[in-house]
Amino acid sequence: MEAAATTGPAFLSVAFPKLNRRRVQIKMVQKSNLSDSKQKKAYLSATRKERIGLPNYDVGSGVKTFHIREFLSDPSGVEAILNVKALQSYQSLGSDTYRCLLPRIQFLNFEVVPVIDLQVTSTSEVCTVEMLSCTFQGSEIMERQNKHFSASLRNQITWDTNNSEPFLDVDVELNLVLEECEEIM
Repeated sequence: MEAAATTGPAFLSVAFPKLNRRRVQIKMVQKSNLSDSKQKKAYLSATRKERIGLPNYDVGSGVKTFHIREFLSDPSGVEAILNVKALQSYQSLGSDTYRCLLPRIQFLNFEVVPVIDLQVTSTSEVCTVEMLSCTFQGSEIMERQNKHFSASLRNQITWDTNNSEPFLDVDVELNLVLEECEEIM
C-alpha cells in the first residue's frame, strides 16, 4: 500500500469518522514535597485511563477499512497521535522522533514556549508515545529555569478490534519535578 493513498483528511474520515469515548478511570493528580532535602522539590503526577470505542464496519459494505495499526503507522495517524492542530509547530527529528513546540504561554511579564521531543513507537499491538525531553524557550531568565524542572510522559495506546465492540485503551502518565529556585530575576 502506498502512503499517498492513505494520507490526508479522506483517510481520517474513512478510518475513524466518529469515535465513541467512554472513561475507564478518572484523572488522578498527586503532589508531595520532600522536606528532608535542603532543596525543596514538588513532585506532581497525573494519570488518565480512557477507553474509546471504535466504529464497527461491515466488511461486505464495499467501504475499504483500515486496521488501527495501519492508521497509527501512517503519517496522518502519527499527526493525530501528536495532535498537531494543538501545536504551534512540529518537525520530524528522525523516523519516529518529533520536536513539538506548544503554544506560547504568557504570564505576567514572562513568555515561554514549551518544547518537547517525543518518540512514537508503533507495533502490531501497541502504540507508545514517550517524552524524551521538555525544555522552555523564551527569555534568558525563563531558559535558566530548565535546570530546575524535569518531566516525563508516557502515553500507551492498545486496542482490541476482534471484539464485537472494538476499542482503544489509552493510558497516560505525566510526572513533573519542580525545584524551588532562589533567583528568578
